[in-house]
Amino acid sequence: MIRKVVIPAAGRGTRLLPATKETPKEMLPIFCTGLNGEMCVKPLLQSIFEQLFEVDVREFCFIVGKGKESIINHFTSDGAILESLNSKGNRELSRELGEFYRKLVDASINFVSQPEPRGFGDAVLRAESFVNESFMVHAGDSLILSKGNGHLSRMSGVHERYGCDATFLVQEVEDPRPFGVIEGTEIEKGVYSVSNVLEKPEKPPTNLAITALYVFTPAIFTALKSVPEGVGGELQLTDGIQKLIKDGSKVSAVKLGYDEYWLDIGKPYSYWEALERSHALARKMYGAG
Repeated sequence: MIRKVVIPAAGRGTRLLPATKETPKEMLPIFCTGLNGEMCVKPLLQSIFEQLFEVDVREFCFIVGKGKESIINHFTSDGAILESLNSKGNRELSRELGEFYRKLVDASINFVSQPEPRGFGDAVLRAESFVNESFMVHAGDSLILSKGNGHLSRMSGVHERYGCDATFLVQEVEDPRPFGVIEGTEIEKGVYSVSNVLEKPEKPPTNLAITALYVFTPAIFTALKSVPEGVGGELQLTDGIQKLIKDGSKVSAVKLGYDEYWLDIGKPYSYWEALERSHALARKMYGAG
């Protein structure tokens, strides 16, 4: 069982300005279903936390940067607001927020600073002192939805079954050029032994794009320390994964199914798609109005 997760949430969100001038992109809302079965909105980061909590992850390390104080504030219980909601008769809202706070009490929440946005790999590397076992990495600006969170158990199962140092989810996309892309051999249905990863290739060898969810052993830290910085002084996680492959480590990819959905809020159009998709799924899967 994976017990720990690292959630990088230090990016500046420049592609979503001016909305992200004061609000971190990870705190932008998406549609969800509340405890009473009705439609509600939650910050994306809270939805990520609650999904991982449901599969028994209890130790969380958020990588935050400048201007991310609202993340720390949101993940800190506030009894006063619960009292205010109760005094005004907002019992359902109080119950919803109170359940979130209960989960915060039952979880270990850590915040690590990334002073400058020096890449996804640098953000993960800053969590080295947090883990000494296999752990998840979950980007703070993406969420994957599946029935019963099956994508999480499937990915963890492949990681353990094949003795991997890195396992991650991929999805077939029409244009993979903006993403990390894999090459590999399908070793069982929907599971690939990865032989190569490329970051934003001009001529992608496949249409299998890396999503924002990974499982690693601590070997990824050694790999990240040994690869050079890329464009703009950024350390890319894909370079660390490629180093693992070069050194002979087992790296696997698990493909998302047709009924599993990758919500990415990193760009205006993808955020719009995430809002449409989350709204439709909340209505379809849970009957919310």
